[in-house]
Parts: sequence; structure tokens; C-alpha cells
Amino acid sequence: MSSNPVAATVASLMPRAKAELTELVAFKSVADFGQFPREESEGAARWIADALTAEGFQDVALLDTPDGTQSVYGHLPGPEGAKTVLLYAHYDVQPPLDEAGWTTPPFELTERDGRWYGRGAADCKGGVIMHLLALRALKANGGVPVHVKVIVEGSEEQGTGGLERYAEEHPDLLEADTVVIGDAGNFRAGLPTVTSTLRGMTLVRVRIDTLEGNLHSGQFGGAAPDALAALVRVLDSLRAEDGTTTVDGLTGDTAWDGLQYDEEQFRRDAKVLDGVELIGSGTVADRIWARPAVTVLGIDCPPVVGATPSVQASARALISLRVPPGVDAAEATKLLRAHLEAHTPWGARVSTEQIGQGQAFRADTTSPAYRAMADAMAVAYPGREMQYAGQGGSIPLCNTLAALYPKAEILLIGLSEPEAQIHAVNESVSPDELERLSVAEALFLRAYASGAS
Repeated sequence: MSSNPVAATVASLMPRAKAELTELVAFKSVADFGQFPREESEGAARWIADALTAEGFQDVALLDTPDGTQSVYGHLPGPEGAKTVLLYAHYDVQPPLDEAGWTTPPFELTERDGRWYGRGAADCKGGVIMHLLALRALKANGGVPVHVKVIVEGSEEQGTGGLERYAEEHPDLLEADTVVIGDAGNFRAGLPTVTSTLRGMTLVRVRIDTLEGNLHSGQFGGAAPDALAALVRVLDSLRAEDGTTTVDGLTGDTAWDGLQYDEEQFRRDAKVLDGVELIGSGTVADRIWARPAVTVLGIDCPPVVGATPSVQASARALISLRVPPGVDAAEATKLLRAHLEAHTPWGARVSTEQIGQGQAFRADTTSPAYRAMADAMAVAYPGREMQYAGQGGSIPLCNTLAALYPKAEILLIGLSEPEAQIHAVNESVSPDELERLSVAEALFLRAYASGAS
């Protein structure tokens, strides 16, 4: 790959990329300001704004979005008459979870076994660096042949919709001919992949109340209705015996007809314990890309340590439901809430509250931008043909952009291949993937500009 001037430039920039990613990962930019200081997120936003300014971007701004977070915007003018490409990433990250489970500190980028470890290294601060590398490589080899807009979101992981609402209120800001979302990943490290579908999602909080207050389990247990036991029954109703998601009225038998996911490989990627069965029916690709999936994200109840012999008066849970393309997320939310209420036993009082929501996404893979990306990937990954895969996760902004700019082409690439373990402890990024995808993005911009003209 080094015989290509763009690839050679990216290779020479990798030490700088590592140093910059180290600085960016050091910000504890979790957009949950009840747990992490707001100034950590604001510091990350300023770092990105300064980086864009240093690269010659104009109109660089910290956008105060309606959810109380900041997104970073900049515009790099290209040749007169050129197409406009919007590059997206996000700088907010998931909480580190159990820091004791990390081999090295989560907010210190650490090299180990050929990978760089740290929260956000792949999801999605590495995506910010990928965009910078691609643009620097083009600037060093004849210039950037398109107009470039960059938007880096500050609350994608929280699903609070700040950037989506801001974009709807300022529809001209992010308008582009093509959008490259740098928040997906290759199906496997070394296998160039674009993500052609995303499941949507909804977040619902459910609360069950049965008593005015907790009661002594010896004196009242057996007759007094236990709110925690009622909640357990409700949550259990969301799955069939084999683990298939079962929400009343929600279809769950769609088949995936693209790239397939070998079951044994999935077990290794997911680190399923020996002897533990996978859940659901159909192929793995059916289950994770084409069908709904419910997950209980958290339960409010007494911890085991310090628990008292009490019948619980109240209990809560936060539930995530992923919905495939073709299913309206708003309708899925209604069905989920109705299911929770209908399956609450013993006449217990139940209330549900929608916390977040995002629609599913399906790309048009026959567009010129996809052909340009396939050509670019073939150079960045010699001997490998670009693949199309789904992704079980959600990027709500995709649908907002598709609705605002229906003629825009949207591509999803990124650094979150299975070994990256995003959202888990010991998240990491492959520097080889960062290098190759930066080359691919640079060559894509050049090929797209040539084809467009």
C-alpha cells in the first residue's frame, strides 16, 4: 500500500495520530453530567474545534444543542463547483463501566499486543482522527477535491437527540451531496465493509408500585404483593423460551439476505461462555441485523450487599428495544409500552416513560458514492472486495439526515470491528484499521470528486 502516495502519507502520519488520539481519549467525555463533569466533554469539543481550525476549516463552531451538549462544526472549502461531503463522528463515549475490569486505565491510551486501548479509541474518537488523517493526506497530495463539512456530535451514546433537533432547526447547516458516517466498522478486521442497514431503537423506563412502603418479609411475605417480583415477571414476558424477543404485535421473523455471520465465529466475538447457548432463532445475521431485540439495561432494586428481609414496594427497569429497518420506532415504542402494561401481574400499578428513540436506516448501495468507496477500499485493502453488512446498533442522525436531504448518499464506515469491544471494558482500536480506513476515505473523496465531475 505504501507505493500509493496517499497511503505513504497516512503511514508517515500515524505517530502523530497516536499522539492526538492519546490526548482525545484522556477527556472523560461521557455526556451524562450526573456522573461525569461537563468540563470533560467541553474540553474534548474544544480540542476538536482547535484541530479543525489548524487544518484551515472555516466557520468552526461549538454548537449548543437542545439536549445541553455541544457538537463541533467546521467547513473546509473545496474547488469551485465541487460536490460537498459531510464527515461525521462523535466524541462522547460510554462510561468505562467497571474500571477494575480494565487491564490499563480506560482514559489513558495504551498500546498492547498491536492495539491501542482506551475508552473511545474505536467508538468514536478514532473516527475523528480517521477524518483528520484522510484530509491531511489529500492536502499533502494535490489538495482536497471536494467541499468538506465536519460535524462531531457530543451526545450520540446517550441517545438524547440533541444534534438531530439542532439539524432540523438549521436545515442548511449539514446539507451535503454525500455523508460519510465514521461510526460503524468492518465486519472483521482486514475485511473492508460498509454498513448498509442500522436497527433503530427505543428506550423505555418502567416502574411498578405495589405498597406504600417496604414490609418485613417474615410478617407480610406470601400475601403482600412484591413489586420486584412483579417486575421480574414483566421482564420475563419479553422473551420466548428460546430467548427470542416477544413484544405483543411486533413482527420478528425477517430474514437477512446479505453477508452471513458464522455462529461459531459469533460465539468467539461475543465471548460466550462454554456451554451457554445463543438465544433466538434463525441465522445470527437474522437475529442481530434484521429482527427486533430487547435488552434490560438496568434495574433499580436493593443490592445484595446490605439487603434487608423486606418485601419491595417499588421497582424500576430501563429497557432497550432495537427495531429493524421496515419497523417504525414510534410504533414499536407504543407496542412495547402496551406490552409492559398488559403483562404487569396482580393489578400492580405500572407506569412507562419513553427516554429515547431513533429510527432504523437502510442505505441505497447502488449509488455513485458506494461505487467510489468500493474502488477506494480495493486500494486500501489489496485483494479484498468491499462487503455489505448490517449493524445491530443505532445512529439516529442517519435518518434525520436522510429526511432533511433525501438526495444525499449516506455511507457508514468506521473502526468498530469485533475485536474493538466497543461499549465493553478494554475497548481498543487497531492502528492498521485506522491507517487503512484513513487511506480509503481519502481515496474515496478523490474518486467521488472525479466521478461527480
